Amino acid sequence: MNGKEEINNLKEAILEGIKKIKGKEIIIIDLNTIKHTECGFFIICHGTSVTQVSSIGRSVEETVEKMTNLKAWHSEGYNNSLWILLDYGDIVVHVFHERTRHFYNLEGLWADAKSIIINSEI
Repeated sequence: MNGKEEINNLKEAILEGIKKIKGKEIIIIDLNTIKHTECGFFIICHGTSVTQVSSIGRSVEETVEKMTNLKAWHSEGYNNSLWILLDYGDIVVHVFHERTRHFYNLEGLWADAKSIIINSEI
């Protein structure tokens, strides 16, 4: 995937999947201006229980496939649902348990990148 429209459609599908399960504090980190990164964007959110984290991950996968006909290249983290990673190539989705998100602080690690906070209220 490389077209701007395709990437925007994928972003919208991911955000829709997160919002369906009421993912918290959604943020998009634009890595395109950072050298030597493997993807263009991170989309990060969290849930307040392992059940919610797992449900958000599944919702993202189902919504993306339904809206864009794409499947994640790689997924991991469902075994304990503290941090689920979904790799869509140009976009990597991180669905955290709230405590795990604060511990790893990806937003702080990538503070040089442009961040966009998404209002998750429906």
